[in-house]
Amino acid sequence: MSSPRSTLYAVMLVTALGTAGIALPYPLLTPFFLEPDHSNQLITFMELPPKLLLGFLLALYPLGILFGSPFIGAMSDLYGRKPVLMLTLLMAAGGYGLTALAVSLENYPLFALARFLTDLCEGNIAVSRAIALDLHPKIERTRAMSLVYAMTYTGWLIGPLAGGYLAFLGVEMVFLIAGIMTLLAMGMVAWAIAPPEAANKENRDFWRALRKDNSLALLKVKALQPLLLFHLLFTLGLNTFYEFYPFWLVERFGFVSAEIGWSTVLLTLAMIGGSVYVVPRLVNRAEELKLVNIGAAILALMLLALPWGNMAVMLGVFLASGFVVSLTNGVFPAYMAARFGDMGQGRVMGLLTTNFCLGNVVAAILGSFIALLGSGWSIFFGGLLIATASFWLYRVRQGINKNLQTDG
Repeated sequence: MSSPRSTLYAVMLVTALGTAGIALPYPLLTPFFLEPDHSNQLITFMELPPKLLLGFLLALYPLGILFGSPFIGAMSDLYGRKPVLMLTLLMAAGGYGLTALAVSLENYPLFALARFLTDLCEGNIAVSRAIALDLHPKIERTRAMSLVYAMTYTGWLIGPLAGGYLAFLGVEMVFLIAGIMTLLAMGMVAWAIAPPEAANKENRDFWRALRKDNSLALLKVKALQPLLLFHLLFTLGLNTFYEFYPFWLVERFGFVSAEIGWSTVLLTLAMIGGSVYVVPRLVNRAEELKLVNIGAAILALMLLALPWGNMAVMLGVFLASGFVVSLTNGVFPAYMAARFGDMGQGRVMGLLTTNFCLGNVVAAILGSFIALLGSGWSIFFGGLLIATASFWLYRVRQGINKNLQTDG
C-alpha cells in the first residue's frame, strides 16, 4: 500500500500534469482564431466573428467545471477517490482526442462539444484535493493543500509555455499531447495512489447521489453559509483581477504578449513560493480564519491601489499578491475540511471549486461591462469585492469560532 507521503507526491504530480494539460492549448487558440485562415471551416462557422467563436470556447472551461465539480466530488465520497479520479481522467483524455479530431474535420460544433466534455471532467480537481486532505493527520491539512496548490500554479505556468513552444506542431497535435499528458496522470493514479475507501458503503445509489447528495446540497447547511458567502465574494474579486490585469497592463504600460507572460510568471512564482515556504510556517502562528481575514484585507488594499500605480508598484503588487493568494488558497480549504469534512471531503472541495468557477464566469461578465470605463476600474472593482469579503468574514468570524467551540 502507498505511504501517505508517496500518495501526496502522486497527487501533486497528477495535479501538475492535469493542470498543464488544461493550459497547454490556450496559447494556440487565440492566434488560431484571431489571425485566422479563412479557408478553415472551424473558424468561419455560421459566418460568426472569430472573436465571438473564441469567446464561447473560453467560457466553456469554467462552465464545464461549474457543472462537473458538485457531482464528481460527491461521487468520490460514494464510490471512492481512486476509481472516480481514474475514470474522469480517462474521459478527459478522450475529450482531448475528440477535440483533435474536430480540428482535423474543421467542425466547430464538435470542437465545442469536445471542449465542454473535457472541461466537465476537470471537476476532478476536487477529488485530487480531497485525496490530499484524507491524508490528515499523518500529513497536516494545510501543508497538503499548500503543496497541491503549488502544483496547480506550476501546471498553469508550464502549460502555456509548453503550448507556445509546441505551436509549430499545429493545434491538432497539441491537443493530442494534452491527452497523452492526461493519460500519464491516470497512470500515476493507478500506480501510486491508494486512497481510503468510500465513506458511504451502504447506499451507492447513483441517481440519489446525483440528485440529493451532490455538493450543492451543502448550501442548505446554515453553518456553511457565511463562509461560502465570504469565499464567493473573495473569488469574484480574485477572478476579476485574473481576468483583466492583462488588459490593464496593455492600457497602462503598453505591454506586449511576452511582457504580459513574464508578469504572469512573476505572479505564479510568488504563489508557488508562498505555498511551499510561507504558508506552512504561518499557519501554526495564528488562528486559521484570522490569517485568511488578514490576507484578504491586504490583497484588497493592494488591488484598490494598483490601477493608479507605476511600474514599481505593479511589480511589488504582483509579487506580494502571489504570496497572499497562496495563503488564502492553502488555509481556507484546509479549515473547511477540518470543520465540515464529516459531510464528505469530496462534497466540500467540490463546492469550493464550484464557487471558484461561478466567480470566474460572473467576473468575466461584470468585469467586461466595467472595463468599458477602463480596465483599471475592473481591477478596482475586484479590490472592492475582496474588501467586502474581508469585512464580512471579520463580522462573522467571532460567531463562527464560538459555534465551533460549542460543537467541540
